[in-house]
Amino acid sequence: MAAERATDFAVEVFHDGACPLCAREMRWLQRLDRHGRIRFTDIADPAFDPASVDTTFEALMARIHGRLPDGRIIEGVEVFRQLYAAAGFPRLAAFTRLTVIAQLLGAGYWLFARNRLRLTGRCLDGQCSVHGRVAARSRRTAAEGG
Repeated sequence: MAAERATDFAVEVFHDGACPLCAREMRWLQRLDRHGRIRFTDIADPAFDPASVDTTFEALMARIHGRLPDGRIIEGVEVFRQLYAAAGFPRLAAFTRLTVIAQLLGAGYWLFARNRLRLTGRCLDGQCSVHGRVAARSRRTAAEGG
């Protein structure tokens, strides 16, 4: 069996597997991805290293990120466009590039990302359960010199 090459995928998605809504969408996309064109990387996995994306855990938590085969990092709605195109819906991805649609999706995603933890039940009394994990991870990274 040949070793997997870096270009054997259309898009890699960095998702929060601890987010119930996000995890549900990623499972759905995995079922749609019959040709294995998407790489799914769970940033909530303790073994995940944000340095592999040349960013911080906080940045990855704030907004969805993806990586294209050429190494370019993409964010926000563009990640979803790439995911759906890779899963077999290129026309849907193209439709979302229409100016008005793109603006609506951009605004909608911005609102969702800003409130994602609260909307998915991970905030109590104004404190989000991942904030402690983010702070602990930041301290660990700083202590390791990264």
